[in-house]
Amino acid sequence: MPDEREPATITPYRDGPLVVRGDFRLVDADGVEFDPGRDVVALCRCGKSGLKPFCDGSHKRTGFSAPSAPRSDRPSQRLAALEQASDGDGGAGA
Repeated sequence: MPDEREPATITPYRDGPLVVRGDFRLVDADGVEFDPGRDVVALCRCGKSGLKPFCDGSHKRTGFSAPSAPRSDRPSQRLAALEQASDGDGGAGA
């Protein structure tokens, strides 16, 4: 299914950007949509980037501090947990 895109996920990285993956739209303050040209972007959350809304690494120079996503909120871990649960099903529906 090459035409289907993954739903967007947003992952906050500790002391760093918000990483957006999947099918998403970026819209500016005036409501104008623009295409970043990729399926994964890092968005600034320190407010110091010279490339806003994108991260340029300024958070490292400014000592920005913010938590990462709780481990249970990370999409890859949720998927692994779901796969594990379905594998342990033992064919209960049969």
